[in-house]
Amino acid sequence: MFSFFKKDPLKELNKQYLQKLEEAMHAQRNGDIRSYSMLTSEAEDILKKMEALGKAPGN
Repeated sequence: MFSFFKKDPLKELNKQYLQKLEEAMHAQRNGDIRSYSMLTSEAEDILKKMEALGKAPGN
C-alpha cells in the first residue's frame, strides 16, 4: 500500500559503491596501495550485490 515509502536497495548500494571508489581513489593518491586494493575489493563486492539485485525477479 505504501510502497513509495520503501527505500530502493539499489540506490543505497550505488551510494555505498561510489563512496568506496572515492575512498579508494584518495588512498591511491596518498600512496597507500594496500588500502586502495582493499577498498577496491569492497567496492567490487558491493557491485556484485547490485548486479544480483538487478537480476532478481520482479525488477
